[in-house]
Amino acid sequence: MRDIKFALAAVACAVASASMAQNLQSSYFTEGHLYRHTLNPAFGNDQTYISMPALGNVNVHFNTNLPMDNIFYNVNGRTALFLNPHVNTGEFLSGINDKNKISESLKMQILGVGFKGLGGYNTIEINARQSLDVNLPGDLFRMAKEGLENKTYDMGGLSVNANAYAEMALGHSRQINDQLRVGAKLKFLFGFANVDAEVNTARLTLREDAWIGETDAKIQASIKGLKYETEEKLRGPEGEQSVHQYVNDIDIDGVGMNGFGLAMDLGAEYKLDNNWSFSAALLDLGFINWSNNCVAATNGLQQVRTDKYLFSVDDDAKNSFDNELDRLTDDLATLYELKDQGDTGSRSKALAATMNLGVQYTPDFYNKLTFGLMNSTRMAGSYSCTDFRLSANVAPIKSVSATANFSVGTFGCAFGWVLDFHPNAFNFFIGMDRPIGKLAKQGVPLSKGASLSLGMNVAFGRK
Repeated sequence: MRDIKFALAAVACAVASASMAQNLQSSYFTEGHLYRHTLNPAFGNDQTYISMPALGNVNVHFNTNLPMDNIFYNVNGRTALFLNPHVNTGEFLSGINDKNKISESLKMQILGVGFKGLGGYNTIEINARQSLDVNLPGDLFRMAKEGLENKTYDMGGLSVNANAYAEMALGHSRQINDQLRVGAKLKFLFGFANVDAEVNTARLTLREDAWIGETDAKIQASIKGLKYETEEKLRGPEGEQSVHQYVNDIDIDGVGMNGFGLAMDLGAEYKLDNNWSFSAALLDLGFINWSNNCVAATNGLQQVRTDKYLFSVDDDAKNSFDNELDRLTDDLATLYELKDQGDTGSRSKALAATMNLGVQYTPDFYNKLTFGLMNSTRMAGSYSCTDFRLSANVAPIKSVSATANFSVGTFGCAFGWVLDFHPNAFNFFIGMDRPIGKLAKQGVPLSKGASLSLGMNVAFGRK
């Protein structure tokens, strides 16, 4: 029980320490925004640009369907976790879903340029990217908060995925005819870290006549210089003790490139007439081949039943109370002990691909105003999510554009906005797909997520 509470507290702290979708989705229809090509490689620009080093395009996002104000509470003027005894159990559990998702990502452009040439528009980017996805079953929170009751707690589906890599992207888009424009990007990927942790089975059935525990868990970590540290303990009754060796920590000796991969972005835009245009894109279609895949696992399904232990009042019997209690403790330990399976070599893992679909309408009465509907779907197995965004976009003068939008999807509803200033010689933009909203005293967002995107670039050549 203490281990479960510690794990949940660690997850909460990790989320709190995260800075905050790796691109500014609100800018999909924002005229003059230099980085629309990150959402659809078919989009081009009127301007040539050179990004400010590490400041050209910075995106930090944090999304969850679990409101953080249901994890962090104000108790006597201080911020406390839901585990605090002063937090009402019924109030806390009313905000817990059966499947709770947390997603955090960072994308920072180190260097970037965009220019006309080769019959179209070209982009060159060097980006640093990082992502963290967590799935938390509702029963994990219920067990931690309620304590042990006579019921079944199913915590299978608990999983964590983390990635850190750099990419060099070469993009090109061109006009095929008056109506159709297409584009593509080729990305060279340089992996630094990947961690996949999955608890396929974690079930605890508490009955009056027996407790039944089952676990099946596995961690795969591809980080250069990583090794699992193990601990050995003698367990079992005296005279029948056996050595248990299990992972109790990790050690990382240095940081370096530990994988290589390729990916592509594909996109198209079709202008039906002066009023309607349609667009579609598939992003991050590719993989990274990771080296040094270090595995730790329970070695399949582990099960413990308490009704198989028969206690004797005779202290000298093999099944004396002390001996059987030692055996029970020994077996319970196997439920969460991970065995080091060593470096299993390389493995290839697909990126989380994203599909963007858009339709835009320009009214006849004012062609500087447009309305757009965009759907963005991230295809990543159990971490998949989708978002529909309805926006109004205006560009009253050539050097200024703005967007306001409303979205609904996996992570609930939100308002987004973008302000973009793009006169000759300079470009600055700032926007949010999800406002930061109320913060705890420690700076933790208490809503269902937060995001911030901004950039500064040297831009010139507008017609």
